[in-house]
Amino acid sequence: MRKESKNYKLKIKNKVACLLVFSFYLLVFFSCSHAVRQDVADTVVDDYGRQVVVPDHPQRVVSLSPAVTEIIYALGAQDILVGRTDFCEYPPEAGSIPSIGGISNLNIEKILSLDPDLVISGSMVGKKVTDQMDQMGVPMVCVIEKPRFEALYDNITAIGRLVGREHEADSLNALMRERVNVLVADAPNSDAITQSHNNAITPKVYYVVGFGPAGNFTAGGNTFINDIIRMAGGQNIAEDVEGWSYSLEALVQQDPDYIIVRREDSAAFCSMKPYNRLTAVRDGHVIGIVSGTLDLQVPRNIDCILYLRERMNK
Repeated sequence: MRKESKNYKLKIKNKVACLLVFSFYLLVFFSCSHAVRQDVADTVVDDYGRQVVVPDHPQRVVSLSPAVTEIIYALGAQDILVGRTDFCEYPPEAGSIPSIGGISNLNIEKILSLDPDLVISGSMVGKKVTDQMDQMGVPMVCVIEKPRFEALYDNITAIGRLVGREHEADSLNALMRERVNVLVADAPNSDAITQSHNNAITPKVYYVVGFGPAGNFTAGGNTFINDIIRMAGGQNIAEDVEGWSYSLEALVQQDPDYIIVRREDSAAFCSMKPYNRLTAVRDGHVIGIVSGTLDLQVPRNIDCILYLRERMNK
């Protein structure tokens, strides 16, 4: 009887010991698992106010924005880029990255086939795509273009954090701020008001977004493009306009000193009536610019400021 009692107690002790060891390993396991999750995941709030759990160091990123693609390259993170849109054309090396279609007609199946662990979109991607990515369990963060030029630094910081290049983002922003400070310090007084074509304190400028029978469109005062024009030493004749629509009558009446237009549209604009009668066209003051340098919020904006400054003060 005593022997059975001793055996019973021994079995109880062994079970207790096993339970303690098992509990210890469970505690270690869950602690390590929690630590791993902390290391490999991060929660960010994107520009649409969405909370998104993203990998700490993504290895497969799809960009749905030309601006995002350009910034990723500027940060030296292009090796993790596995997909981009048809419009992601800068730098030229981006052309070797598989395309997932246009911006308004994204190929969702193609995006999913690339097995991304992070998708970064811009301003032109609608809620429908965002909802689809959420339903598929693919982390998607929206980094949109913002009204002020200064927001470019914020976007670079945000994308740097998303792709694990915070240090590179800080360095790029510091270099850009230094270049901008030099440019602005040398700029004419951007607050001055143009008085006449031949006696202009600050040249009047019009930026062509769209023209012709479909209507006239430009960048109003609530855009980063307006900031760039001012930083280049010009006065945007549409700075009092909110939005993008501009009347032909106002354009003719303002008769700007300089017109900025995409290079591929320059010839058509200058030959079309009534634009061909504008003073800037007749005086050869139409500035053709490379697409993406002014209409996207990207590091090349600074090159555009310098180029516009040189052309308007030659």
